[in-house]
Amino acid sequence: MKVIIQCAARKQPDANTFVAVGGRRVVFVARPGLAPRDASVVYARPDDGCGDGETWRQRLMAYNGAATNPLGLLPAYLLYAPDAYSALVDRFGVKRVFILSAGWGLIPASFLTPYYDITFSALADAWKRRRKEDRYADFCLMGDDGDEIIFLGGKEYLPLFCRLTAPLKGRKRVFFNSSDCPDLPASFTPVRYRTTIRTNWHYQCARDLIAGKQSVLSPSDWSSRISG
Repeated sequence: MKVIIQCAARKQPDANTFVAVGGRRVVFVARPGLAPRDASVVYARPDDGCGDGETWRQRLMAYNGAATNPLGLLPAYLLYAPDAYSALVDRFGVKRVFILSAGWGLIPASFLTPYYDITFSALADAWKRRRKEDRYADFCLMGDDGDEIIFLGGKEYLPLFCRLTAPLKGRKRVFFNSSDCPDLPASFTPVRYRTTIRTNWHYQCARDLIAGKQSVLSPSDWSSRISG
């Protein structure tokens, strides 16, 4: 089993990133032209060019393939401030936890990731918000080994999750907390997660998964959780 959890808006405040020419920090956002002016920062999209005919995304992939980490980038599961990410890794192991990032796509928990501020949330500032029509060359860095896949995340992240994982052979379980069951492809199983929490409910779902609660783990309960 592999667990995918959506990314978080809150990052570690001291997280490192790439450095542009002139020594300025690169902060990845959805719309650089709308970001607040800051002389110490270069705003960029992940798929913008960074020089030598390369994009920042390509540079990040090459950086992860190197043997060293000179910039001190954090692995994805440590980049996000909520403790659910490291707790999932502690329980299931770093190789079985993945992050669905609005900026980068589907990345392993261990993937060295620079600071970024991109989200699908409709409540976010315009310069942070990724829209459906935006073009991203999203990573899909999960092996196609037939393992079951569990997704913990909000409805805004579902289209990206479905698009990136649909080609993978493993059965997909999608937990949701909305009143309506999401419309999913045939190989995806929706599972209603019952909780009074409305904001960031997927963190509690992660804690229940970590605790091994039967209501989260048992396939026999899926249909009743959807219809009930």
